[in-house]
Amino acid sequence: MKDKLWHIVSGSLVPAWLAAAVIFTLLHRMVPESGWLLVHLLLLGAVSTAILIWSQHFADTLLRRKALGHRLSLGLRLSTHTVGSVLVMTGMVIDGYPLVLVGGILVGLTALAHAAVFITQTRGAMPGRFAPLIRYYVASAVMLAAGVTLGILMARLGGGGEDYERLFIGHLALNLLGWVGLTVIGTIALLWPTVLHTRIEGGTVAAGHTLTVLVGGLGLVALGCLADLRMVVALGILVYLAALGRVLWEGAGHLRRAPAVNFAAWSLGAAQVWFALCTLGFGLQIALAPSWTAAAAGVETLVPYFALGFAAQILLGALSHLVPVVLGGGPAALKATVAELDRGGLFRVIVVNGGLALSLLPISSTLTVALSMLIVATLASFLVLFTRALRANRRVRTLPLVRVAPGERPVKTERPRITGRMLAAATALLLTVTVGIVIDPASVGLSTVASPVAGSSASAAATGHTTTVAVDMIDTRFVPDRIEVPVGDELVITLTNSDDMVHNLVLESGLVSGLLDPGASETVRVGVIGASVDGWCSIAGHRLLGMEISIVAVGESASGDAEAGTTIDGMGADGSHAGHGTATTGASAADDIDPMAEPNAGFEARDASLPPAASATVHRQTLTVQNVPTEVAPGVTQMLWTFNGTAPGPTLRGKVGDVFEITLVNEGTMGHSIDFHAGTVAPDENMRTIQPGESLVYTFTATRSGIWLYHCSTMPMSVHIANGMFGAVIIDPPGLAEVDREYLVVQSELYLGAQGGEVDDVKVEAQTPDLMVFNGYANQYAARPLQARVGETVRVWVLDAGPNVGSAFHVVGGQFHTVYKEGDYSLKDGGSTGTGGAQALDLAAAQGGFVEITFSEAGHYPFVSHIMSDAEKGARGILEVLP
Repeated sequence: MKDKLWHIVSGSLVPAWLAAAVIFTLLHRMVPESGWLLVHLLLLGAVSTAILIWSQHFADTLLRRKALGHRLSLGLRLSTHTVGSVLVMTGMVIDGYPLVLVGGILVGLTALAHAAVFITQTRGAMPGRFAPLIRYYVASAVMLAAGVTLGILMARLGGGGEDYERLFIGHLALNLLGWVGLTVIGTIALLWPTVLHTRIEGGTVAAGHTLTVLVGGLGLVALGCLADLRMVVALGILVYLAALGRVLWEGAGHLRRAPAVNFAAWSLGAAQVWFALCTLGFGLQIALAPSWTAAAAGVETLVPYFALGFAAQILLGALSHLVPVVLGGGPAALKATVAELDRGGLFRVIVVNGGLALSLLPISSTLTVALSMLIVATLASFLVLFTRALRANRRVRTLPLVRVAPGERPVKTERPRITGRMLAAATALLLTVTVGIVIDPASVGLSTVASPVAGSSASAAATGHTTTVAVDMIDTRFVPDRIEVPVGDELVITLTNSDDMVHNLVLESGLVSGLLDPGASETVRVGVIGASVDGWCSIAGHRLLGMEISIVAVGESASGDAEAGTTIDGMGADGSHAGHGTATTGASAADDIDPMAEPNAGFEARDASLPPAASATVHRQTLTVQNVPTEVAPGVTQMLWTFNGTAPGPTLRGKVGDVFEITLVNEGTMGHSIDFHAGTVAPDENMRTIQPGESLVYTFTATRSGIWLYHCSTMPMSVHIANGMFGAVIIDPPGLAEVDREYLVVQSELYLGAQGGEVDDVKVEAQTPDLMVFNGYANQYAARPLQARVGETVRVWVLDAGPNVGSAFHVVGGQFHTVYKEGDYSLKDGGSTGTGGAQALDLAAAQGGFVEITFSEAGHYPFVSHIMSDAEKGARGILEVLP
């Protein structure tokens, strides 16, 4: 009874981690660091816990000797690992490095204790043919301790920079290829032939030299990462692959002798294939990448396939075989348990691996998400089957023993038809892809508006002739940008994107092409031409750069041109149906602005308080471009392009002489870049535009003090800045006095498109903002005032991010005794007379400074841009001064 209870309690840890991973998959948009968390719930949580449990089980069996402390020892290791893992994950989510440090130390110590238990256990144990496999467990545990150490150092660096990326690559290699990989290789030597019911032999895996080669390869990887030798890392992966290839060849021999016939075998086999492919991809990414940053970005794309294709499938396959054996209960109970865990086995394996294979294709993010949800749901079905298996085992145990009469053969259970399972899996994948295409037709190059029917134009009869024109998109232009088509002809445009950014084609008739990635082509059937029509690229700002095209109807009659502006398919020439482009008329979020509206009760204003500069002289920061739907005023939402999810982006602060190492990662939907006014660097490389999925490292030294703007420098800059891509860098002047409170206020403009849409670039060009805001939200500090006390000196740093309008920062009822603007004091402590004061800090777009003020009595002091129309558009807040 105690044995059964122990196995149930310890065995429940793995399903608990898996259940947590499924829950956080559903809630991932609400959780910070969700991608990182999901991977670690699976690998650090479920997989690592399973390794601790089952490697000890195999060691006890192979050595025919219990470990020192037996279950007490294993229980302590499991408890310590679980607590450490929870601390690491919590620390990463809330950005609490002390938790990460303590948790990482606990996980690392557990791994070393695990290795020590095996070493102790092997001393004096009976020699056996497979006893050398225990060395794999010892080596893997040491790899985990080393990998966790690199992870702790990564967390300390805080992300970004070549040093961080080198540690990241080493961290992945030691944990995935070392901790998980070596354990799997050592276990699969016994588990794989057992599942296939073939003869177990010593073979390649049990040979000592195979482990030596694998560990040697990982040693080269670690050395290359620490010594900044990327080719040494690639060599290490190659050495590891050579040994892995021999191991897999041996496994293939077992498969040739006995084909896989159940879920455990299919899942284990598929996992080994993904392991080989991912390891090969790991090596290629390292060898072919031009830098550590590019290599890390490439390797990171493999993590989902390592996690789901390899680790998840190896875990579920192993559990499906081992759980029935451990639960026991006799042949009938074993059969019932296996039947539950094998339910829909072929279907599950095909769906998971087919979905992963499809996700490797160049498909849209919508399709990728749809396939990911299908894969996770299919893997999660194991939790249901696991519960059913436990119940089936308990139920059969309580049944009376039925003996078969002499000469009577038991009835064989008919195996499910393989063809039916394969068709069902293919149908599930097809339906998922179909749903993804319906949601996002552009993902496969389909137009979002159906092509007009020939001859439907009210102003021209169809000639039956088709005019086909090739149009290239390059240098943010359509080439040619004028197409002449005889009236009545059907027009077919072959679009090719030869540019280095995403484009599309929108016609004022309402037809919209799919989004074309660089190098992509699409055939757009425009329909019968009855009148001239204009088109453009609707990606924000591209039309402003001149990306327009004219379709001229040759032979168009003057009367036909005047008849209600009839164009293609009878749609209005005023473009009222075009709605997709940012430069079109129609409903605007500006219509929903209510200057008197208050934010809801749960609204939290952006924290304007400014912490002092850190003591470090090297500042590393990762800025990730993200498209984020953001409320910018009560009831007004825009899809902003942001650095790290907010507009303004993170504030950087340091001192003269400090080095800033910034890693820009583009997770947006178009090309972006970054320009730091705080440093002097050649723009050619640092400020280049990078496409979605790419990254770059921008390093500068702060040589001059002041508050400096950083922003996206991709053309048109006005549009990118207006849609949220800006932030502040503060370099303290030498000898900057301490004050009681410091705040940062960044003024910017909002040019509103449709609700939830992006910036209206026509308004940007006309310089007619709908809102003027401090720190990204209209009037937020009027609703949630900033705090001060009587007699305190308050310093307010002010930056005008623009992109177009200046600022005149003023505190109503107050006077500034110190004013610092653009690198120098214009007034300090009352100036030369000691009684001087200032009433406004005047700033042009991209300028900044600070003011200092002391309040002599309590009250509510509004602060505004004294360009009063702008204050009335939202550039307003309140300083609440308490006694």
